[in-house]
Amino acid sequence: MNKTIRRVSVFTLLLVFALLVRATWVQFYEGRALADDQHNRRNAIQTYAEPLGNIVVAGRAVTGSAVTEGSDLKYRRTYTDGPLYAAVTGYASQAYAPTQLEGIYADLLNGTDTRLKTVLDTVTNKRADPGNVVTTIDPDVQKAAYDALGDTKGGAVAIDPRTGRILAAVSTPSYDPSTLTDADTAGGAWKRPNPDPDKPPTNPALRQPPPPGSTFKLGVAAAALEGGLYSSVDEPTTSPSPYTLPGTVTPLRNESASAPCTNASIRVALQYSCNTVFAKMAVDLGQDKVRAMAEKFGFNDTAQDVPVRAYPSVYPADMDRAQTALTGIGQFDVTATPLQMAMVSAALADDGKLVAPHLVDRITDGGGDTLEDYDDGARTTRIVSSRTAAQLRSAMQTVVEEGTGTNARIAGVTVGGKTGTAQHGENNSKTPYAWFTSYATSGDKQVAVAVMVEQSDAARSEVSGNGLAAPVARAMMKAALR
Repeated sequence: MNKTIRRVSVFTLLLVFALLVRATWVQFYEGRALADDQHNRRNAIQTYAEPLGNIVVAGRAVTGSAVTEGSDLKYRRTYTDGPLYAAVTGYASQAYAPTQLEGIYADLLNGTDTRLKTVLDTVTNKRADPGNVVTTIDPDVQKAAYDALGDTKGGAVAIDPRTGRILAAVSTPSYDPSTLTDADTAGGAWKRPNPDPDKPPTNPALRQPPPPGSTFKLGVAAAALEGGLYSSVDEPTTSPSPYTLPGTVTPLRNESASAPCTNASIRVALQYSCNTVFAKMAVDLGQDKVRAMAEKFGFNDTAQDVPVRAYPSVYPADMDRAQTALTGIGQFDVTATPLQMAMVSAALADDGKLVAPHLVDRITDGGGDTLEDYDDGARTTRIVSSRTAAQLRSAMQTVVEEGTGTNARIAGVTVGGKTGTAQHGENNSKTPYAWFTSYATSGDKQVAVAVMVEQSDAARSEVSGNGLAAPVARAMMKAALR
């Protein structure tokens, strides 16, 4: 054979061999990655070839599926009362990755979860009938929160303290998930739900933690009682007014100059929301003790799954004493979601025990048989002693009956709460955040609530936790105890 021809033949064989190796590699090693790629159209076609399973609230499906006209994606997701439940359901979109419960349980809802397959499905390789997600949401509490928040920008969460069941999770302004489900129209709808056109719909109830302001004083008071700094909520503290921040010449004052904050007891300091008392208390305790108590309540937890992963609420580290003082009033770098502050009230309401909050009661197969049950009370942690919890509940009742939280009163119901107003923006240039966290008890029923209002049409001088957030909490508590 001609030497040149021989060399060309060998080179050609090497190319063929390389092609075979590459084809084998792609087919057997990269095949799964390619099949799972979000840009693989076949995945969307398969997902929407049949109706999806549903997300259920109080026995009623708040999701559905409808036939898509003129598309290779046969079905699209639909929502009943979409804006009301958007913070819970999220969305399943032909164009975007699913969010919230739609995303977490995507395999269950589209029938690809292996737990759904019957023996016949396995033999025929047929996709199983989709499953359903049954939530813990109480529709009355959800609607009460949604209606009370109205046109404001904010979030609210309600929890059953004894079971950890999340009864409501609302974020406003809301959006209609149905506008994001169709691949042909989702792009234009994406920018409309949020004032910031570059951001997708947000979820302040679970995933946007601002400063909690004076609601955090409950955590500082708990640390002081548990750590032995004070033995009772009625014991006088050592608290000058004004209080000069340590290492500075900056005086910290109280909102009301006439408030009896000098050496006030914890009860009186909560009643009048005395900044000076809790700033000095945080310094006297030291940042490590305050952080330890905050973390017992759930702060700094980077894996707070309900099962939606809530954004971590933060108590900072490595501060000087002046900064520690500011954390005592829920400022500096302290942040919290409404979920987190509802957890604080829930733990105090349930005698000092915190039941892990959860948004899902159970998941089922297409026939309604339970695949997984999220047991109420399965994860319960002692946060503070029964004595400390009882004292703080009593002080919170004083806040509502005689203090800064009177708008949360409900006739015939025991209500305890704490107001908060937190700085917003550089040098507090934006409208302050208005907060209220509370619990209510009537007979054998209990509920814990937290509300945060970031923006409303109220004048800056009228922004307060009692004025804006407490009425929302009151509506939610009434609905929960009804």
